[in-house]
Amino acid sequence: MKKLILFSAIAIAAIPAAARAQSAESVIDRAVAAYGRLNSMRAEFRQTLTNPVTGNSQTTTGVILRKKPNLLSIRFESGDRVAADGSTLWVYLPSSAPGQVIRMPYTGANASAIDPAEQFLNSPRSRFNVSADGTATVGGRSTHILTLVPKRANSAFSNARVWIDDDDSSIRQFDVETANGLKRHVIITSFTPNPELAKSSFHFSVPKGARVVDQARGMVF
Repeated sequence: MKKLILFSAIAIAAIPAAARAQSAESVIDRAVAAYGRLNSMRAEFRQTLTNPVTGNSQTTTGVILRKKPNLLSIRFESGDRVAADGSTLWVYLPSSAPGQVIRMPYTGANASAIDPAEQFLNSPRSRFNVSADGTATVGGRSTHILTLVPKRANSAFSNARVWIDDDDSSIRQFDVETANGLKRHVIITSFTPNPELAKSSFHFSVPKGARVVDQARGMVF
């Protein structure tokens, strides 16, 4: 029996690591499938933005809610808020632009710019060169890391690393670098699939005294 166990261990060790690991294609495909099964979600996150020119970093936490087909809410502890109520996208960033609210039509294009899941998991194979970048544990959960490089010029980011959960195929962490070098590091600290979410959770009221700026085209956050 001991010889059999030893032989089995040797045989497993002899299998190439690439064969034991999941391919980049299978990881991204199961993440896309899991995303497609979500009717709603709630996630808490911690985000760090780093400016390589100044060396300054800023960390904040927040909560993101999403409900199909077109409801989205992102609240930051700083008071910043992004909300999509079904037809309109509202952007209120008092931390950097106090007294101003940006209003624009909510489209698939600007949805991809603000919703990480939509950004990375909307037809990723046609939009990115996807490669495996190892494995890691995030918040006690096993993940596979993917590197995504846009096939065409992308104003949102020049490259990204995404940590995909081995169990539920959700995004647990991601790093992106924009064309101007700004680095964004996000860790998902809590994730709830398909919770009950009232439509009022996505409502946005313009703060008293704030100036509303209509913008026809999308923007990158």
